[in-house]
Amino acid sequence: MLMPATVAHSQPHLLELPRLGETEIGFISALDNAGQALPFRPERVFWTYETPDLIVRGRHAHFRTEQVIVALKGRIVVTTETADGSLKAFRLEAPHVGLYVPPHVWRTMQYSPGALQLVVASTPYDEADYIRDYDQFRRAWGGAPGR
Repeated sequence: MLMPATVAHSQPHLLELPRLGETEIGFISALDNAGQALPFRPERVFWTYETPDLIVRGRHAHFRTEQVIVALKGRIVVTTETADGSLKAFRLEAPHVGLYVPPHVWRTMQYSPGALQLVVASTPYDEADYIRDYDQFRRAWGGAPGR
C-alpha cells in the first residue's frame, strides 16, 4: 500500500514521490521541499551501485536517523524488522516510490544486477547512530536476542 509522502508513521512504509511527465517524453521526480515530499528534513543523500546480486547489505538499525530508500534503477528488496519483531519485505522497483524507514528498524537490502539505490537521510553520517549487531538491536528495544 502506497502512502502519501506527507504522512509520517513510526512503521516502515512505502511513499509515492512526485512523478511528473508522460510516457512519450519521460518523467521527473523531485524532492524540492522536505515538508511536501519527505517526513523529515534531509541532511544527507547517498547512493549505492554495482552491488553484486548475491550480497546482502544493510544489516543495521539507527538510533535517530530516518531514511527514505529509492530504487532509481533495477530492483531492491528491503526486509525490515521493527522492535516488536514484525518482519516486512518491500520490493522497490519504481523510481517514484520510496521506502520510509524510521529509527529503531533493522534493515537488509538485496539488489538486482545493475540496481542503483538512492538514500535520503534525516541526519549526517555518525557511526555512533548505528547498531550493527543484531543481538544488540534486539536488546536495545526489549526483544529477545538470537536469530
